[in-house]
Amino acid sequence: MRRSFPAALLLIVGLLLLLDLLVANPSLDALTGGIGQVVVVLFAAAALLGAGALAARHARGTLDPDGDRVGSTLVLVGMAVVLIPGLLAPEGASSAPVRWVVGALLVPIGASLLALTAVFVIPAARRGIRLRGHDNGVLLLAAMVTIVLLLPLGGAIGEALASAAGWLLQVPVGGVFAGLLLGLALATAVAAARVLFGLGGADD
Repeated sequence: MRRSFPAALLLIVGLLLLLDLLVANPSLDALTGGIGQVVVVLFAAAALLGAGALAARHARGTLDPDGDRVGSTLVLVGMAVVLIPGLLAPEGASSAPVRWVVGALLVPIGASLLALTAVFVIPAARRGIRLRGHDNGVLLLAAMVTIVLLLPLGGAIGEALASAAGWLLQVPVGGVFAGLLLGLALATAVAAARVLFGLGGADD
C-alpha cells in the first residue's frame, strides 16, 4: 500500500499532464492549473521548512566551538537581510526595501556567479573543438547564436536581434520545452504504471 499509492498518484498526474498537452479542454486546463497551484504551495511549504532547518543548523553552528562560526553567522545575517524587509513591509515582495535588496544584493551576486561559468565554459569549448564531434559543433553554434542575440546593442541592429531572440524563445525553444514536458509526463506515467502493476523495478 505504501508503495502503490505514490505510484498511482504519479500515474494519474502524469496522464493528466499528458492529456492537457494533447487535448484543448477548458475543464482539463482548470484541473491541471489547480494541480499546478497545489504543487506551488507544496514547494513553498518545503522552502519554508528548508529555510527553517537551515537557520536552526547554522544557529547551532554559531555556538559550536569546533564549527565554522563565521560562515554560520554570515548565512544567518544574509537570511535576515533578505527576509526581514519582506516580512516588515506591508506591500510584501513589491515594497521598496525588498526591491532594493533584490536589485542591490541578489542580482549582482547572481550575475557574478553566472559570470564564473565562463571560466568552465571556455575550457569545455576548447576540448569540444579538439574532439571535433558533431554534437559539440551544434552546442558551440547554439552558444554563439545565443551570445550574439543577447548583445546589448541599440538602434536597428539591436531591435533586429531582440526580435530574433524573441522568435527563438517562442518557436524552437518553446517547442523543445513542450516536448520535454510531454516526454516527462509520459515517462512518469509509464514508470508509475510499471511500479503500480509490478512489471519490474524502476531501473529495468
